[in-house]
Amino acid sequence: MTITPGDRSVVFSTVFNFRDLGGLHTADGRKVRRGRLYRSDNLGRLLAADREAFAALGIKRVIDLRRIGEIATLGRIPEWTEVAWHHHHLEHELWDHTTYTEKIGVPRWLADRYRDLLESGAADIGRVITLLSNVDEGPTVVHCVAGKDRTGLISALTLSVLGVADEDIAHDYALTELSEPAYLQWLRTIDPDQAATTQPPFYTKTPADAMRLTLIELRERHGSVRGYLEHCGVTDSHLGKLEEGLVE
Repeated sequence: MTITPGDRSVVFSTVFNFRDLGGLHTADGRKVRRGRLYRSDNLGRLLAADREAFAALGIKRVIDLRRIGEIATLGRIPEWTEVAWHHHHLEHELWDHTTYTEKIGVPRWLADRYRDLLESGAADIGRVITLLSNVDEGPTVVHCVAGKDRTGLISALTLSVLGVADEDIAHDYALTELSEPAYLQWLRTIDPDQAATTQPPFYTKTPADAMRLTLIELRERHGSVRGYLEHCGVTDSHLGKLEEGLVE
């Protein structure tokens, strides 16, 4: 499959992985609404030069999935955006504590980490999905540091429970890898040494198979994505509001 960002990506000066989750088709022939839910990498890098472009999106809420230490180091979304800021860190073990080998491979290694995150972070995942169901509060963007793993899981769960096919969800997840060259080009201008450091592949790669495995195995454990979200504390009422607000 050829991975292209299409027209859902939004270009900013120093935010590289920002896109609209709208436009994807659901199993019943409808579509996810455009301009209602976005995903992104670190919005602490957003520049005043992008004020007009950001304002044009009409975003009212930001859900920040980063750790407190990451926020302290990298900064929150600028105050000039005038958005409501919500913080919900998805609790999980630091990945540096888990061995990676080429024999395991990136898709399997990531799917295992995502499995652990889905279980240890279930309470906050439930809170995030419940928050997203309040669609009448305005367009929302969800982000973490790279917009890859934590953001990728929240995006995948949301799209799946709305009826988007696994293949389309995996395709959207894989788009994140396309943002890496632009990010590295920017990083070379501010921290050449860090940019030259070789990172483990699981930090930069987003193979579609990792998300395919994650969704398949989540259903094996919980019966369905909806069943998992109910396990996380999301009510039928909130799931109904989520669908009503995000699908057309």
